[in-house]
Amino acid sequence: MIRVISGRAKGRKLKKVPGDTTRPIMDRVKENLFNILGPDVVGSPWLDSFAGTGQVGIEALSRGSVGVVF
Repeated sequence: MIRVISGRAKGRKLKKVPGDTTRPIMDRVKENLFNILGPDVVGSPWLDSFAGTGQVGIEALSRGSVGVVF
């Protein structure tokens, strides 16, 4: 299950990409990434360059990013 782990959209489930060539990032890895970045996410633009599911960019938006390019 792919979900948003924090922020305004916390708990919202995301649709999976059809097929088996896209592997979503694990929640634990995503949570650690955003814990390291902390308050730097708020108000900053993001580039989700490997946006198979878009969940990293969506997580950034949920945590206060001003915009994301997928």
